Amino acid sequence: MILLSGTKVSAKIRKQLAQESAEFLKARRRPPGLAVVIVGDDPASHVYVKNKIKACDEVGFRSFHHHLPATVSESEVLERIQSLTDSPEVDGMLVQLPLPKHLSSERILAAISPLKDADALTIENQGLLYAGRPRVKPCTPAGVIEILKHYDIPIAGQEAVVVGRSAIVGRPMAQLLLMEDATVTIAHSKTRDLRDVTLRADIVVVAAGKPRFLGADDFKKDSVIIDVGVHRLFDGLCGDVRFEELRAFARAATPVPGGVGPMTITMLLQNTLQLAKLHSA
Repeated sequence: MILLSGTKVSAKIRKQLAQESAEFLKARRRPPGLAVVIVGDDPASHVYVKNKIKACDEVGFRSFHHHLPATVSESEVLERIQSLTDSPEVDGMLVQLPLPKHLSSERILAAISPLKDADALTIENQGLLYAGRPRVKPCTPAGVIEILKHYDIPIAGQEAVVVGRSAIVGRPMAQLLLMEDATVTIAHSKTRDLRDVTLRADIVVVAAGKPRFLGADDFKKDSVIIDVGVHRLFDGLCGDVRFEELRAFARAATPVPGGVGPMTITMLLQNTLQLAKLHSA
């Protein structure tokens, strides 16, 4: 079985991003800039934001970290977003999710300028994606495509199944696979006979949000399995797939950790650089 290492692919892409960032700095006399707004004190979110700041330093980006208290009003969050929209030093921005319950994620995400939407979550950028003309691509699904291409896994003409239909992973994952000429099925919690659906697929992307949900019996032999799930259990991290069952069975698979996870922040950096180039065109 081929071990699909997102860590390896991420390192390769970040090396190229560092070179392009240096060229951008030389031409524009400033580095690309990524701003992150985080509300509250969720530990997992703060670790993720810390990793984003570290990644920016690694490739020569400038990072802007805005930590707001959990009690902040929605109007104050919107004002902060507007100030970042107006800043010529900020090329990409994101609001770290989840937000406290008194804040509307829908209204706050809608306030982000599509031209600075590094997560590709605004309605305009989602619309461009589904029209087949993406300005930027959602980070985790884009990372999956990069892994498949790096390891020369055929996509065109393959039957692909995406397990999960979230707006952040499942739906855009299906669209990106379609854009690569795969035949795509989206499966979800209401799908009847899920195993029958996954068993016919050449490529299965599992984003179900359920730890150790699927195993060898759910996939056909020599299929390619991409596990997007990340769960912290008492014995460590695991994904949505029982990875240990795949070693003598699958053609290729991503591990957890070290699979899709490292790619998400890397693709966020790539989106930021893409937006920076658009702003400077």
